[in-house]
Amino acid sequence: MASADARERIIVAAERLIAEHGVEVPLRDIAKAAGQRNNSAVQYHFGSRDGLIDAVAEYRIADLEQHRLELLTESEAAGETHDVRALVSALVVPMLTVPYEHGATHYARFLEQVRTHPALAADSNLGRAGRAAVRLIIMRLDRALRDLPPEIRRRRLRVLPTVLFALLADRERAVCADDLPRDDPQSAAELVDLLIGLLTAPVSTAASP
Repeated sequence: MASADARERIIVAAERLIAEHGVEVPLRDIAKAAGQRNNSAVQYHFGSRDGLIDAVAEYRIADLEQHRLELLTESEAAGETHDVRALVSALVVPMLTVPYEHGATHYARFLEQVRTHPALAADSNLGRAGRAAVRLIIMRLDRALRDLPPEIRRRRLRVLPTVLFALLADRERAVCADDLPRDDPQSAAELVDLLIGLLTAPVSTAASP
């Protein structure tokens, strides 16, 4: 039990310190922030820096996925299975609320820092167990955007996480600076609007394959 508690404290500390200082923050600093006397505590529990980053990325996934599946069920019941707004909302809205209901303070900024890590990279991320909702959202978005040329559609879906993490991080910084209420519905709606605009923007002649 003590080992599990120590592991969770390290994960929470790593989420904050990586968000603040980047992925190369010294592991001993993370161990110290988690109240661990042993500077090698991170290696003991996670094996390596990559193992720690992977564990932090996994830490909040289950709650997010559960909320996404509920939203997908609601959209299906409303006949919006392939509605772009419903799908983007199911992807994004849980990220604005669920982590913070469970004590997160630096979640979005952590994602921004580690977005290119294999734990977050789309190609490996979607195939993982526990990613059923995200995988379903991306598959349905691909179908909903079928009027776009295939290569452009793939490119837009590939860049979606990069833009999403940046927008979430900016919003989180504004909330932490007391410039924006956490539950501000207008900013949440605008974030969804921006991502829909990214996915559905007209294709110029120069951009066509």
